[in-house]
Parts: sequence; C-alpha cells; structure tokens
Amino acid sequence: MPAHIRAVLFDFDGLVVDTESTGYLTWKEIFDAHGHHLPVERYAQVVGTDFSTSYDPRRDLEQLTGRSFDWDAVEVTRRAREAELRKGLTTLPGVRDRLAEARGLGMRTAIASSSPRWWIDSWMDQLSLHDHFDHFSTVDDTGKVKPDPSLFQHAAESLGMSPDEVVIFEDSLNGLKAALAAGMRCIVAPGPMTRHLDFTGAWRQKESLAHFSLTDVLSWD
Repeated sequence: MPAHIRAVLFDFDGLVVDTESTGYLTWKEIFDAHGHHLPVERYAQVVGTDFSTSYDPRRDLEQLTGRSFDWDAVEVTRRAREAELRKGLTTLPGVRDRLAEARGLGMRTAIASSSPRWWIDSWMDQLSLHDHFDHFSTVDDTGKVKPDPSLFQHAAESLGMSPDEVVIFEDSLNGLKAALAAGMRCIVAPGPMTRHLDFTGAWRQKESLAHFSLTDVLSWD
C-alpha cells in the first residue's frame, strides 16, 4: 500500500486543460489551407514534448508541399487563432477536485510541464489556479522536455520529495516515458489526442481525473 505518497505532480497541457486539441486544430487548419490532411495520430507524437525532439509539423508541411514558409509569420497567425480558441477552455473533469482533495490530505502539488513558464502563468491567471499549486517546474527550469525525466525530478526535488513519495498525473506517452525514467508512479488519463496510444507501464490508466480519488490511490498496491 503506497500510503507514503505525499505529493502529486500534474502535467499541464492536455491534463489540466485540453490545450492539445486546440493546438492540433490550429495546425490542422494550416495543413488544410495547403491541401493536406494532418492526422491526429501523426500530430500526437508531439504531445507532451516539443518539435525539436519529436514530430515537427513545419518540416512535415514543407516536405508535403515542396516549399518553404515564413514560420515566424505563420506562428503569429497561429497563436492568434489559438488565443481565440482558448477563450472557451476550462479545467478538465476532476482537476479541481483532485487539487482540493490533495490539500485536504496534506499532500503537496506541483505542475511539471514541457511548456515555458509564461504559458503556464498565463493559464494559471485565466483559470485562477496559481494558489492551488505549491510549485511549477517548466522547460525554463531544466532546459529539457519530456520524455527526459528532468522535469519530474526537478519538481519532486523542489517539493523535498523522493521518487517513491510522489504520484504523477499525465495524459501523454512522452509524459509516461519521463515518469518511468524518473522511477515514479504514473496515472495516465488520456485526452482526445492520446486515447489511441499504448500506455503500457502506467501504474493505472483512467478515463479522466474524475474517475478516481486520491483516497483510492492510497489504497492501491
């Protein structure tokens, strides 16, 4: 019985808010505008990490079209579209419940995200969640993204926890790989972008964070 779990590390994109689907939609629209389809399965390779370590839709589109693009200009337009889409987003089911439960149980909480700190801060402001987390670890802290384990290691160390004292909530395969590399237990709650993936190695896989409680977690073998 893992009753010694004292902290919960949350991924952010796709786990706290479904920013992965909106990100995919912006890229799908770009591909559509140039006469090419971007399958979810192909784009999902980048979920939980970044373009430099996985699938790069920019390189893919250039190969498909045989032309180069002014990606700085494209990114300005894409981010404007993403900003429009994000207005309708809120926390995913179970997120606030698990945060409240963690506080009630005296557990520490942190976000460990491959995204930059400005992105996390902007969402914490929008969702009024800053005070719900004890710590934030981002790519700005480690210089590395998942599946490298450093983000989870940094978050655990910042909370004063050993690997066996934390449980990780993730939605991506890259996040699970990072958790396994860090020697930490991982509960996966896949989103629309990742449900087709094989999460073998996860401690548990659940439909969402609303489908279990931390009290349940403390009773699992």
